[in-house]
Amino acid sequence: MNSDYLRDYAASADANALAEGLPLTPLQKKLIGMVDEVGVQWAERAFTHDREASFPQDNFNDLHHMGFFGLCVPERLGGIGADYRTYMLVATRIGYYCGATANTFNMHNANALWTASMVDALDMTPEQRAQHEHNRSVHYTRMLAGSIYAQPFSEGSGAAAGRHPFGTSAVRRDGGWVLNGKKIFASLSGSAHYYGVLCTEDVPNPTMANTLFMAVPADSPGLSIVGDWDPLGMRGTVSRTLLLNDVQLSDEAALMPRGVYAQAASRYPHMFMTLTPTYMGVAQAAYDFAVAYLRADLPGVNVKRRMYPTKQIAMAEMYIKLQQAWSLFHRTTSEFKLDPSRSERMRALACQYTVMESCADICSAAVKVCGGQAMLKTFALERMFRDSRCGALMLPWTAEICLDRLGKGLLYNEGEPRDDAV
Repeated sequence: MNSDYLRDYAASADANALAEGLPLTPLQKKLIGMVDEVGVQWAERAFTHDREASFPQDNFNDLHHMGFFGLCVPERLGGIGADYRTYMLVATRIGYYCGATANTFNMHNANALWTASMVDALDMTPEQRAQHEHNRSVHYTRMLAGSIYAQPFSEGSGAAAGRHPFGTSAVRRDGGWVLNGKKIFASLSGSAHYYGVLCTEDVPNPTMANTLFMAVPADSPGLSIVGDWDPLGMRGTVSRTLLLNDVQLSDEAALMPRGVYAQAASRYPHMFMTLTPTYMGVAQAAYDFAVAYLRADLPGVNVKRRMYPTKQIAMAEMYIKLQQAWSLFHRTTSEFKLDPSRSERMRALACQYTVMESCADICSAAVKVCGGQAMLKTFALERMFRDSRCGALMLPWTAEICLDRLGKGLLYNEGEPRDDAV
């Protein structure tokens, strides 16, 4: 399906997107190389999953075989032990071959990232630490054995953006929990073995501090998946609606102790950027497609178009936009830490916005510079163009939310009261 050219382009300096002075660690090189070994197959399968709006199960089988279900599980608990920056780099490479696979793998992997070593730096009681160590060992063992974890949080309200508590409720009952609620755009619906659900403990006047993070088994009585899935792009994510009706869970289902998620969300804002590399990878793939198309390096493209000044100028503009996005991505992903500075928080929002918007711009420009033939569904660019439109809509940091928080954060100091609107 015209993906063989990726073998050469993925090995190029631009596809690696390694700016001078930003070398890869041995582990990062190894993991990216493992993705490259199977990536062309993922790119070929992407045509079918996009057409059918079907989950890329074969790709997840590959990821499990590669040990990637434990990519961010600590080594002492049997995983690879990749840190935040390593995950973000590897995820760009997955997105380079298949955006839907990168998008959904993020949902699985985020459950490990949120609960691994960064949690150890948060404020917890000794009892909470002991319970968390037990619980995450249980969940990581399941992941390593092949269980897929999803992470649905959208509810059609402002909860996912942190504006108010989640509508999905958790009631303490008989030494466990009973969950009721709904999650929309629940990626991996029907394919995940566990759903990492954010919900609110049923207490008087709840706040975000009462958020619970619970792993709901897919076969739980009371859990159902409803609705169709026929979107514009990212069709392979299969993000249908999840309904929870008196779903009963034990304390072992907790992915974090009580009250810890809100603390983590506040003190590790870069965690809300983990969808960004998907679109960084798609942007790079669209750029490389355009280069291959104009050079006639693509199967089925027999006419070179690289000699025309209009094509050269368009590619130069795409390259500049791509490098701007990569530069901000590299800097921001290197700044992950507990309690980042105000400027680092602002830069994270700017990075999220820049990558999502640049991806859409680059894919659009690639369509224009390649011309009508490139919009045929036998070519990957048509799918990239549609997939790129989804990035700006991704909660919890949509393009609108990024701009809103940036505007306020740049003009008001922390804790400074807001002026009355005029």
